[in-house]
Amino acid sequence: MPKRQTGWTEAKISRYIKEGRGQGELALYKPWLTIQDVPSSGRVHRFIGWKTSREHHLLSDLEFNYLCFCDWADNVVDIREQFPLDREVTLQVADDLGIKHPTDFKTNTPIVMTTDFFLTVREGSSIVYNARTLKLEKDLNDDRVIEKFEIEKCYWERQGIDWAIVTDKELPQTLLSNLKFLRDAYFDDEGEKIDLLMKEWSGFKGALLENLQTFDEKYNFEMGTAISLYKHALAKKLLKVGMNKKIDLKENVGNILLMSYSDVNKRWA
Repeated sequence: MPKRQTGWTEAKISRYIKEGRGQGELALYKPWLTIQDVPSSGRVHRFIGWKTSREHHLLSDLEFNYLCFCDWADNVVDIREQFPLDREVTLQVADDLGIKHPTDFKTNTPIVMTTDFFLTVREGSSIVYNARTLKLEKDLNDDRVIEKFEIEKCYWERQGIDWAIVTDKELPQTLLSNLKFLRDAYFDDEGEKIDLLMKEWSGFKGALLENLQTFDEKYNFEMGTAISLYKHALAKKLLKVGMNKKIDLKENVGNILLMSYSDVNKRWA
């Protein structure tokens, strides 16, 4: 799909607002920017979120990586990417700080600033909001980048919302690799088969892969089916392994935690 015109005008901003950009929650949220709206020097991603069941628009590998972590985190309730900031407020903040507000150089229109991720997070019995900006560590020495961050930081402080920068160096690479390994298996719709695997699990002993292959043979499933079911069970946290070491299909079954069967049924209710 071709990229749209990237210049900003007041008419375009009004149209985005009328389209509901930056509004809604969970599956109904519409990001202010989509991958068709902006030029990208790197790869862009569109993926269905585990938490939201909607398509996320991620403008870099770093944003995709961070989404994987947020989808995995038990305390994250909602993930809203490319979240727009109130332009009147950012203009005032920029003026207060003596920093030039981001402006379209062709039209001289003040740009609607965005925060990469606006998260709804459960803390005990409370719901709080966190704003997170993603940046490669090597890009943090750019003076103009820092100025924009100052506007963003002050904006969120005035809203009473926690804001922070997350860099590529802060993301655990082994955990990230495991989450990507499980990513596509989350939505595999194999309810009866996964239920069968959970029932059979207590009888498994020794190396995981051998048990999965035996399971396929016993039920005349296509070879590899049980591996897909196992990945799905890990993604859904029906089975648990140490995620800070590489997922190993030769792992001893005794090192893999099975939730109680009643809890498994609750997850499928």
